[in-house]
Amino acid sequence: MNIFEKQKETQDKIKQALSNVKHLVAVGSGKGGVGKSTIAANLAISLAKLGFKVGLADVDIYGPSIPTLFNIENQEVAGREIEGKVYIEPIEKFGIKLMSIGFFVDNDKALIWRGPMASNTITQLISDTLWGELDYLIFDMPPGTGDIQLTISKELPISGAIFVSTPQELAVADVRRAVNMFNNKDINVPILGLVENMAYFTPKELPDNKYYIFGKNGIKNLIDELNLELLEQIPITEDISQTNDSGNPISLDSDALETKHFMSLASKINKKLNK
Repeated sequence: MNIFEKQKETQDKIKQALSNVKHLVAVGSGKGGVGKSTIAANLAISLAKLGFKVGLADVDIYGPSIPTLFNIENQEVAGREIEGKVYIEPIEKFGIKLMSIGFFVDNDKALIWRGPMASNTITQLISDTLWGELDYLIFDMPPGTGDIQLTISKELPISGAIFVSTPQELAVADVRRAVNMFNNKDINVPILGLVENMAYFTPKELPDNKYYIFGKNGIKNLIDELNLELLEQIPITEDISQTNDSGNPISLDSDALETKHFMSLASKINKKLNK
């Protein structure tokens, strides 16, 4: 089998695996540490709370966070044989179908993989998972503009991408490059908008107060420059950090002030993709 036949076979497998998935949404960032996985996890939960069937694929191959965010690091993944081939059953929690490269690697060891090996692993993970019928499949992408981003954006029918940044100029500069990659004419994935994470600090005892500890206008200048929409500003709070660590993302708490931001984000994404 030559390289073109192999590529066609891979595309056919992915197409079949995702045949009953309505929308594929990539959540990316220019750099690590901006809370991309937090946004992806809470977006998935919020879409599920709106009544949609949702899956979440963690394709951040060098730093998978979804097992930790959902407290399923030690859970075993089951397989199901169909017509002589073994497929992977996603783990279901909080009404979401979850799959992560983190289920198959040792979290205490660094992955030393070259680009092609990493890309092939991700495409196999997606095509061998029994996603079933979904309204949304959210992809928690690696940060930056590397091989995985190129593979996902070119091999999968991505409905749209959102990018996460913090207000600092350094993070904004990196997300600009990531947006420009997806806007490239050879990729051309629709950009749904930007999410500003850690936009301001709000003390729990003073919910109306906002302290812009990381700056204020970095994202505003970028959305004006790139003609994009600022989808939501997510505050930095102690509760978000604590719920991440406990494996119960903040959006599960309908009474939390932070939840309204994620529900608003989910509603905007749904509206954009179902005009």
